[in-house]
Amino acid sequence: MEGDGERRQSAFYHITVQGELDVDWQEWFSGMTITVAQDKDGVVTTLKGLVADQVALRGILNKLWDLNLTVISVKCDA
Repeated sequence: MEGDGERRQSAFYHITVQGELDVDWQEWFSGMTITVAQDKDGVVTTLKGLVADQVALRGILNKLWDLNLTVISVKCDA
C-alpha cells in the first residue's frame, strides 16, 4: 500500500468500452492506441497505452463517461 506522500509510477493500461470509438480520438486520449473489434456482444473498442498516474487514469475515464461509453474493463499491467 502506498503511503500518503508516495505517487504510483506510470503503468500500461488496457481499457475496453462497449461501442466504436474512431481512431481519430487517439490524441484526445493522450496518444493511447485505439483498436476496434467485434466480440460476442457486439463492437468493442480497446484503448491501450501508458498512463502517467491515477489522476491521468481518472481523466481518461471521465472522457469516456463524457462520450457516454460503457466501460467493460480496466486492466493494469503493473
